[in-house]
Amino acid sequence: MLRYKLLLATTNQGKAKEIKSFLEELSLEIFTLQELNPKKTFPEHGKTFEENARGKSLFHMERWEGLTLAEDSGLEIEHLKGAPGVISARFSGPQATDAKNNQKVLELMKSVPSEQRKARFVSCMILAQKGKIIKEIKESCEGLIALKKRGSSGFGYDPIFYYPSLGKTFAELLPEEKNRVSHRGRALKKLKEFLLEYLNSPGS
Repeated sequence: MLRYKLLLATTNQGKAKEIKSFLEELSLEIFTLQELNPKKTFPEHGKTFEENARGKSLFHMERWEGLTLAEDSGLEIEHLKGAPGVISARFSGPQATDAKNNQKVLELMKSVPSEQRKARFVSCMILAQKGKIIKEIKESCEGLIALKKRGSSGFGYDPIFYYPSLGKTFAELLPEEKNRVSHRGRALKKLKEFLLEYLNSPGS
């Protein structure tokens, strides 16, 4: 019998799918914002991933009786001085899509040599309950911006994020391969370890 409820404070279905698959073994009944269809959403105007994740978690926690997990993540490109960063999801404008965002990055990086194509994915997760933050996790994954899109798996910037040690973009990896090395996978591993202890502790 499931004893705990967890709200994933995200409307990104790709992100929700990854998180759910990682936490499915725990005694949790997991919901997403799309399933609850809230009347209000949190405006992401923070200058850092931490600020946005913290804000989302606390905002939605007020309308939810269980645990609330929020994540803010994005791509930071060294040559672009950290862009797209916290505006990764809307980098190509108000009508941004994954395809448009990827194309914009490739155009900006068109003439940049391989040694200057360093990039990293960042994930910041905030877990909150009963009016307070109970866990904060930040992880990253280093890679390069590919010369063109490769692969059809994943979402976001996965088709142009090349992971050197595996010789593939994230979009060319199987979900379980990506989860072992990605920024979100690393953060979720720590979150899972925390939840295993937290959910079994008296008074949680």
